[in-house]
Amino acid sequence: MESRENTYAKGFILGAVVGGAVGAVVALLFAPKSGRELRRDIADRGEELYDKAQKYFTKEEERADDMVNEGRIRAERIVTSARAQAESLLSNAEQVLRDAKGRAQQMKESVQAGAHKVADAAKAGAEAFKSEL
Repeated sequence: MESRENTYAKGFILGAVVGGAVGAVVALLFAPKSGRELRRDIADRGEELYDKAQKYFTKEEERADDMVNEGRIRAERIVTSARAQAESLLSNAEQVLRDAKGRAQQMKESVQAGAHKVADAAKAGAEAFKSEL
């Protein structure tokens, strides 16, 4: 059964090749144009296809340039925005640092004042103790 299928496949392929060759010969024999005219038509069609391809690639190149320029503009906007945000963060950080230094100074002064009060109270207590003795 397998050899029968191989024979059928070989026959089909041979028939397709022979049929294609016969069709090509018949087309050439009955072609309404001479070889020179046919070559001229092929050359003209080739030029048309070349021009279309050239226009297509030029158009695509312009689109690519537009996309690159649009990307560049977006990148510049992002960088500008990032710079502004970074400057804002730095400014806020500097303000927080100044506030923290101010609070630390106030706390230092408050602690020093409290220490003076404690020292004064200790002195007064000591003097009161001495005067009672």
